[in-house]
Amino acid sequence: MSKLQEGAIAERIAHIGDQFAISGDFLYGEELRNGHINTTYRACYRTEDGHVDRYILQRINDYVFKDPALVMKNVEKVTRHISWKVLRRRKNAAGQTLTLYPARGGRNYIYLPEEGGMWRCYNNIEGTHTYDVVENTRQAYQAGYAFGSFQELVSDMNPEDIRESIPDFHNTPKRFAALQMSAAQDIMHRADSCAEELALIGTWSPQFSKLVDMQKSGELPTRITHNDTKINNVMLDEETDGAVCVIDLDTVMPGLSLYDFGDMVRTATCMASEDEPDLSKVHMEMPFFESLAEGYLDATHDFLTQKEVDMLAFSGWLITVEIGMRFLTDYLDGDKYFRCDYPEHNLVRTRNQLALAKSIHAHLPRMQKHIRKLVKSYSN
Repeated sequence: MSKLQEGAIAERIAHIGDQFAISGDFLYGEELRNGHINTTYRACYRTEDGHVDRYILQRINDYVFKDPALVMKNVEKVTRHISWKVLRRRKNAAGQTLTLYPARGGRNYIYLPEEGGMWRCYNNIEGTHTYDVVENTRQAYQAGYAFGSFQELVSDMNPEDIRESIPDFHNTPKRFAALQMSAAQDIMHRADSCAEELALIGTWSPQFSKLVDMQKSGELPTRITHNDTKINNVMLDEETDGAVCVIDLDTVMPGLSLYDFGDMVRTATCMASEDEPDLSKVHMEMPFFESLAEGYLDATHDFLTQKEVDMLAFSGWLITVEIGMRFLTDYLDGDKYFRCDYPEHNLVRTRNQLALAKSIHAHLPRMQKHIRKLVKSYSN
């Protein structure tokens, strides 16, 4: 990037930051590119006493989130509830939450048409870091514990108080129907390049409705869930790797606890990134799953139902297939949803996720056995 481009980005970040209740003089800013959806900047300011504070400025992607104001209402309700609960308890190491800074006009967001839409400002949680890929079993445990703690902290909220920011986000049968429609329309003429993947997904389709059917029948309770439980959405302490905070709350919606756990299995049990093209590197690590499940159940075993526990292992397979379908749908539609670095990026992601789904499926008996062992230990 040229110095001219860097200067233009810094000027843009300073302009956006000036819309929020940030004290001090702007020093510099940088773009954070570890997310698929929103545009995110980190801005640094020097206060009058010489202290340097950092903030996160983020534009809500209105192609993905059709009603950004609704997203912000959900985020505000959840962050306030978690803050209230943590203050009352004064414990739970994974119970910190993001702080929203008010914008001009008093709201926690501001619409800037010249900067692409709606923006918000969060605190930068210092002394923490994230991982895009789990590197050891301790990190897997902390990821499970962090998202399990998040579910526990909001478990006493009424799911009806939170609205769907993306309707049917984890409705796997509808995701499959959307994929079939995109393949039939084939507007980018890409269907021939993924015929094998489409056929494989089709053979799995009879199992896609299992969780939504159990929810409709009342066998699985509707809860407030995060719905994007990637390992890089957990802030970990730089010194201890202990869970500090769950971030990226845009997809917090009514849903199933299993959607969160399933996506954790997808992202925290494989040492390869989700766009690794070498499929020989893409497989589930059973020790990572064991630690992940232990961390999650340490935080949730008091309120999960037996039916939820019974479906934990299956959810890991289902959500991995579902995400693979979403990547493939976006590939067929012309890469409108996920940020791509090259034309075949979404197809590489698809093949990666389907390979991981095969590996998870092969491990299902061992996964279920380990979960039963953990559950038994809590009753002793």
